[in-house]
Parts: sequence; C-alpha cells; structure tokens
Amino acid sequence: MDLKRLGHVVALADESNFRRAAQTVHLSQPAFSRSIQAAEAELGLTLFERGGAAVRCTPAGAFVAERARRLLAENSRFQRDVDLYRDHEIGELALGFGQFTAARLLPPLLAHLRQRYPRVAVRLQVQSPSYLLAPLKRQELDFFVGDARFAAGDEAFEVRSIGTVAGTFYVRKGHPLLARKTRCMADMAPFGLATGRLPMPVQANLRRLMGIDESDELPIAVECDDILSLKAITMATDTVMIGTPGLVAQEVASGVLCALQIADQPKSQSHLAIVSLRGRTFSPVASHAAGFLQKLVAATPPAE
Repeated sequence: MDLKRLGHVVALADESNFRRAAQTVHLSQPAFSRSIQAAEAELGLTLFERGGAAVRCTPAGAFVAERARRLLAENSRFQRDVDLYRDHEIGELALGFGQFTAARLLPPLLAHLRQRYPRVAVRLQVQSPSYLLAPLKRQELDFFVGDARFAAGDEAFEVRSIGTVAGTFYVRKGHPLLARKTRCMADMAPFGLATGRLPMPVQANLRRLMGIDESDELPIAVECDDILSLKAITMATDTVMIGTPGLVAQEVASGVLCALQIADQPKSQSHLAIVSLRGRTFSPVASHAAGFLQKLVAATPPAE
C-alpha cells in the first residue's frame, strides 16, 4: 500500500475527525475521505466506525494504524539514513592494502576519514595483493590498493593506476656488500632476499637480472607481509631487503639501513593501482576515498 495513504489512516486514527485529519495532511475533506475508503477497499477491512461526530478505530483499524505508525517511522529513518549516506555521513568502507602501500598510505587516509566522516566505519585487510583478489571477488572489499601487476590479465577486475613507487635494495650498516666498490645484481644472491610477495613478472625479471635459470627459485630467505619484520631481519642479519624509500626513510636517515647502489640494476617501479570489481559502482564514501588516495600519491615526491 502507498505510504501516503497509510499516513492518512494514522492521521484519522489520531484526530478521530475527518475534517481535522484532512487538514493535518493538507487535503480537502472529500479527497481525504476517498483515500480512507480506498485503503479499506485495498485491505478488505473496515478500519473506522463513522457514527456521530467522532470517528473511532475498529479493532482492525487500531491494528493497521499501529503497524502503519511503525512503518512510517521506519521509512522516515530510512530516508534520513539515505540522505546521510549520500552525504558521506554514515556507512561502511571495506578496503584492502598491500603491506607496503598500507605503511605509506593508510595513516593519512585513516586520519582524513576519521576527521571528516567520523560516523563511517572503516574495515581493513592488510596483506599481499595476491590474497586480496579473492575477497574482492566475493564483494567483501570495495577495492584494494597495491601493485597493479597482481590483477593483470583478469577481466573480472578494473585497475585504475594512481602512480608509481621506486623499488630499491637495502642492507644493514656494515654489510659486506657495502665494502665493495661496485656491485651487480648477482652479488646479492648469496645473502638471500627479504621481501613481500612479488608479482610473477617481477620474479621473472629478478631471475633474469641475477642470472638465475627460469626453472630455479629466487634466493628469497624471508617472504613476509609485515614491513616491520622485514626491516628487523634486515637490520639484524646480512639479508638484503627489497623495499621503497618512503618505507625506510627513518632507518636510512639514522644510518641503520643503507640503500645498495647496484651497477646493473635497471630503474624499477611498482605500479600502484586501485583495483575493484569491473562494473561495480562505488559507494559515495568509497569514491571519496579513492579520489583522496589518488591525490595523496600524486602529491608524494617521486623518490618516496
């Protein structure tokens, strides 16, 4: 039944008078009477006793009026929530981040969302992008941010590039490789690599540069999605870490980690992207978050 007509039933139940009830809902009395008659016909019930000056609810009328009040109140709350949702005032945002992008982008994003939209609940998954593809397909995430190459070739995903991040090798202060005048990619193999999960194209490129056969494994000593653990193992051992300047800026500034200058290392960059399900429309909050991240990456100096 039309909600407006249910409102007429409630108005008559409250006023017990056709004239006053019609005035309450801003209708002429004849039009109001026709609306009440139509409601009774649609429900197949007599809702009001019309004897004398006062109009009284029948038992059926009292039953319908009470439930109509609840329905109208819920509709009012629904309309209010939709307005708030449209204006980014309420809702939920479910995001995924690769471990490196989380360390770099999450703090400013969360601070921005909490300050501007404090009633929006944010739910996060931080792990390798290779593990975020499945929850994204199950629509458990609005989108994730990570290396675009993890989603390459899968038509289920839409990949929106938001920038690039330079990849670099890092070692502890006093590492044997630092004593050499020149270093090549193959020199790192005996020490082992500490890294997050790498896209297959990156692994293939590293094998080629380090002179490793395609059928052999890379010398990865530690594969971990936790950047703090990767830095800790690198500072405590001779392991060579693959990272980005922005993630180790503090350690490099204090001298506990050093960037390796590799003679035959080509310029390497990770292609950051917002990855979402193809054809899925972002919520207003998700759209705002994606725009904020794109501006944040664009405003970050290229070295970071």
